[in-house]
Amino acid sequence: MKSYRQDPTAADFVQNPYPFYDVIRADGDLGYWEDYKRICAVSHRAVSALLRDRRFGREVPPEMAQPIPAHLKDFYAIEAHSMLELEPPTHTRLRKLVLRAFTSRRIQELAPEIETLSHELVAKLPKDQPFDLLRDFAQPLPIIVICRLLGVPEEMAQQLLQWSNDMVAMYQARRDRAIEDRANRAAAEFIAFLTGYVNERRAKPGDDLITSLIAAEEDGEKLSTQELIATCVLLLNAGHEATVHTIGNGVKTLLENGTRISADTAETCIEEVLRYDPPLHMFTRYAYEEIEVFGHTFQRGDEVALMLGAANRDPAVWQAPDRFDPLRPIQTNTSFGAGLHFCVGAPLARLEMQIALPILFDALPGLKLVEPPRYANLYHFHGLEALRVSA
Repeated sequence: MKSYRQDPTAADFVQNPYPFYDVIRADGDLGYWEDYKRICAVSHRAVSALLRDRRFGREVPPEMAQPIPAHLKDFYAIEAHSMLELEPPTHTRLRKLVLRAFTSRRIQELAPEIETLSHELVAKLPKDQPFDLLRDFAQPLPIIVICRLLGVPEEMAQQLLQWSNDMVAMYQARRDRAIEDRANRAAAEFIAFLTGYVNERRAKPGDDLITSLIAAEEDGEKLSTQELIATCVLLLNAGHEATVHTIGNGVKTLLENGTRISADTAETCIEEVLRYDPPLHMFTRYAYEEIEVFGHTFQRGDEVALMLGAANRDPAVWQAPDRFDPLRPIQTNTSFGAGLHFCVGAPLARLEMQIALPILFDALPGLKLVEPPRYANLYHFHGLEALRVSA
């Protein structure tokens, strides 16, 4: 296996990581990324297989767990109960309970509300001067939907957004002590807010997801307050972050390619957006035993990075993968993961984008870029600093 060096915070890589992925993939399914000190899976077949292989998982093997630093105790108090970080049997119990409340029917019932909200946000966009589509459309849409879904006051939207941004920064390559301190402070404030809100909903149920999560029961098991809080944080952080980046990346790509999106083409086009420029480029797993896969033997505790962005541009699966084709037939991309940890919020994210983007382009037929968009230094996330456009 070959080794590769690439600073994930380097300006050229942040703006376009795909050539680096191509270099590794040309040499095989796996490569060693020296800057991360871990093996990376870059082919579609390797990433897809490892996402589904139960011999790999998200939890650190117990004997390898490190003490939690005191300055991060609140952040990891949430992580300890998050589905994203757990494996069976705990993960199985939590996911079943969450899916009893977060049903496909509940998600579909949000469609009229998403449509109305999209029209309202578009109506507020400036028609006589440039504006930032991220700030004015991509960010408020999913955060307001999540507020309404959970049943928390919409006036909390900006605060929830700030907490979310501060917490997800922990997964970025540029993480430092200042980022850690902000993340822990956000987690502590998030816990305090949601604890009060959950207790209020226990005493006075409403027609919202928090009430449904409280009521959900499977074989006599219910979610604890800590699990409820971790689930709400996960739904907000993961659902919001991915949707904002995908809307931004998608509108950028559509405008650069002179492509419009309509309700008739939305499903196919959104899948191509997710494939072509996904919001998350890396998802990690630990090996739970000695395993030989794709020509390499992993030892228990070895960490492997599953490179979602690289898998989505594998020429073994997609013809001309570096070309954006809004009518490309839908094939399975890895943008929302796969297997046990497939994103529970994926149906909502897809619904939001399939409704909102056609409304945006229909209302603003003259929408155009006013300056070249730049990606923010967020890796292993992939999203824009801003999206300056005019109508």
